[in-house]
Amino acid sequence: MAGRRGGGGRSRMDLRREADAVEAREGEEAVKDEEVEDEDEDEDAEDEEAEVEDGDAEADPEAEAEAEAEDAGDDDDDEDSPKPKKKAKAKAKKAPAKVKAPAKKRTRAVKEVRQKAVWIVFDNGGKRVGVFPFAQKAEAEELLAAKIEEKKTTFYLQLVKEPIEE
Repeated sequence: MAGRRGGGGRSRMDLRREADAVEAREGEEAVKDEEVEDEDEDEDAEDEEAEVEDGDAEADPEAEAEAEAEDAGDDDDDEDSPKPKKKAKAKAKKAPAKVKAPAKKRTRAVKEVRQKAVWIVFDNGGKRVGVFPFAQKAEAEELLAAKIEEKKTTFYLQLVKEPIEE
């Protein structure tokens, strides 16, 4: 399989593609479920309208007046053809659920620390023997030579940046 790494595990790209495919399938299923629910709601609304037209005692008087006014204006239609049922207020279809964007990570501005360069003479164990400002390299080299002559061990000089303490 392309995209395999030397270790035999799946790469991050492969895992990402699989996750995207699963999300896409779930999104399609959610849309289908919403369509089925909308159809069920429409059927429920039609059932309620049929009950109201059958002479339900709790029917809205204004709705009855509107229905009578419409019936009076439809005299031109053939009496043999059935009259279409008028739907009550159709329920608004729900918009598909929006995927919430991941929260942005907050990053703090790194405080800039001022630094100074210094020459440090170290012994073989990494212990500081002497510290000199950057401009005093000659003095640092003199201490290094003196220490090497004195103890016959290893010493070295290194340039190090240290934070300025105010």
